[in-house]
Amino acid sequence: MSEFAAPTAPETTDLPNPRVASAAAAAAAAFTAAPAPGPAPLSPELLRRAYRLMHTAAAMADLYEEQKAISARYVHATARGHEAVQLAAAFHLRETDFASPYYRDDAMLLGLGLRPYELMLQLMAKRDDPFSGGRTYYSHPSLRRTGAPVIPHQSSATGMQAIPATGMAHAIKYLESVGGEQLANSSEEFKASRERLTSNASLALCSIGDGAMTEGEVAEALQMAILHQLPIIYLVQDNDWGISATGREMRAMNAYEFAAGFPGLRRLQVDGADFGSSYAGLAEAFAHVRARRGPVLVHAKCPLLGHHTSGVRREWYRNDLANHQTQDPLPRLHQQLLAGGFSEEELDGLQAEARATVLADWNEALAAPNPDPATFADHEFATPTVTAEAGERSPAGAEKALMVDAALHAVDDILREFPEALFYGQDVGGELGGVFREAALLAKKYGDARVFNTPIQEAYIVGSTAGMAAVGARPIVEIQFADYIWPALNQLVEELSKSCYLTMGKFPIPALIRVPIGAYGGGGPYHSGSIESTLLTIRGIKVVYPSNAADMKGLMRAAFLDPNPVVMLEHKGLYWSKVPGTEDAKTVEPAAGYVVPLGQAAVAQEADADKLRRGETALVVTYGMGVHWAKAASRDFPGQVEILDLRTLNPLDFDAVTAATRRHGKVLVLTEEPLMNSFAESLAGRIQRHCFEALDAPVFTLGAANLPAIALNVDLEKQMLPSAAKVSVALGELLEY
Repeated sequence: MSEFAAPTAPETTDLPNPRVASAAAAAAAAFTAAPAPGPAPLSPELLRRAYRLMHTAAAMADLYEEQKAISARYVHATARGHEAVQLAAAFHLRETDFASPYYRDDAMLLGLGLRPYELMLQLMAKRDDPFSGGRTYYSHPSLRRTGAPVIPHQSSATGMQAIPATGMAHAIKYLESVGGEQLANSSEEFKASRERLTSNASLALCSIGDGAMTEGEVAEALQMAILHQLPIIYLVQDNDWGISATGREMRAMNAYEFAAGFPGLRRLQVDGADFGSSYAGLAEAFAHVRARRGPVLVHAKCPLLGHHTSGVRREWYRNDLANHQTQDPLPRLHQQLLAGGFSEEELDGLQAEARATVLADWNEALAAPNPDPATFADHEFATPTVTAEAGERSPAGAEKALMVDAALHAVDDILREFPEALFYGQDVGGELGGVFREAALLAKKYGDARVFNTPIQEAYIVGSTAGMAAVGARPIVEIQFADYIWPALNQLVEELSKSCYLTMGKFPIPALIRVPIGAYGGGGPYHSGSIESTLLTIRGIKVVYPSNAADMKGLMRAAFLDPNPVVMLEHKGLYWSKVPGTEDAKTVEPAAGYVVPLGQAAVAQEADADKLRRGETALVVTYGMGVHWAKAASRDFPGQVEILDLRTLNPLDFDAVTAATRRHGKVLVLTEEPLMNSFAESLAGRIQRHCFEALDAPVFTLGAANLPAIALNVDLEKQMLPSAAKVSVALGELLEY
């Protein structure tokens, strides 16, 4: 059973100049002779607005319960019991701030100026839902609107919002730091964005439940917030319930106690069911962060008066409703306002106004149109910036470059040209410059604010890009090895991949995620894996896989300029051209500014025209290391093999694949991945489906053995992986058809 003790005095960690005034102590005297929580009295107009909106939120919850036949069609949760602290937070947010509400925060949205009608449009999945056009749940906002803070895409994955929100704060701090020549050479749009943030001491607000604080990704976010002293407030609404699990079942401590383990994080506790306590505590938190004294965590204890969600009814498992009901913030505020001089008649009028508004908006939302089914596929991706190859691929007099150097030079060009660009990940900053030296000297050249190391936090590395992009930064990040990307998948799937689609294009995420991949001779089971098939099941991201230095440089720039999340897979065995047979990965280095559009395959080797006319040729469709295996194998069949280098796996240039298939009639799809259930097998089936009449043989496939890991011993590794010799055997069989 939940216990609601009187709010304790705010505690602080050891920070410079800690504020000693107690918001809770000020709130305890609220609405006595006059409403005066905190250091300054609350105006009567603010109190009227709070009272009216609290009744608005409560009336919405009541109406949804009365109209279950309609409202329960789509799952939803309401703020019932949390209204006071949510409105207090909303009233402190500015247009220049950034916010990450969570799925129970409909009262906060009302406080930011949203109409009940707009929230109801999302509840009913209507066409004019301002956030998602009927694509996502109630109280999952995404908003760019004059007069309101920016609210990027909000997922339903519990606790996941902490990392993108912290990325917002990180970007705010970075943009504020830009100055001098770098600022002078930036675009007018960048200058205006920086000035807007700086002049208003912008911040990020992350609203989260206490149960979600047990997520490991929350700890990653807090670690980065204090490490970089970021301008962010974590508002933890603690109602002592998960779904049907109580606080004592889920955690060994509450969020306030947990935060004590993060030196440099200011902690405050407020009574989340009391508007005065909440407003005063949040006033202190906002002032602390706007003064750039570091991050703050506000722990607000709230009753849960509604259901967990519409799909999990409170009567099924709750035995503490009577106790929670005594903490209802509405009657508490009502009595405080009466004591502060408001009349019963005025308060009745505000309540009646709220209920009338809710009913009118409900009827209007009911009549609103549903989405046009024909628009179901709109906004999978934002429109790409680069649509054609441009720049010099082979400048006169240019020397050949290794793939790793081409990548380094591409990032160097980007950082020099675009002040909004950042590059971070494990070991890419400082002295090392990446374990493959792929970022060598960049930190020294551009400073630790732009090129920096992160903790071992793959989730933060990837998820923070969503917040960074929402503020106006353009992140380039690196996962050190493909085998270690798995902790980042939550963020990649829930936050990045869905953002453009679920926000109707308002929040595409321009993020370039570099991932060294593949086997390179003795790397072993945790440094040699191939992961492209897993990534390609994630819709809403692009996947690029270059096979040579020129493509590396051109695709790197195009991926950076693309307004969507792009994962760039960079084969470690091709980086240095030290693996036998990979000499062709080293090419003449293109000039600065060279770009290759994503989704455009290239012919890496043509077949002899005469042999093609006689039907003596075959096609190898491949990418990455497969290009080099195919080239080596084709020496056994002079003039008989065309090699199509896909270069981008999503979007796939299937037109190039079908055209090449129709030219040759015989196809081998080659991959480094274990073959079973792979992208290669999927592509082979697609070729067979769409080019059946042009085929002179079954579509062949070749990949690694279907084993869970690459063995450390090099002889075992060779036995497992494809090779030029294995490709030659397959081509010989294919050409005999």
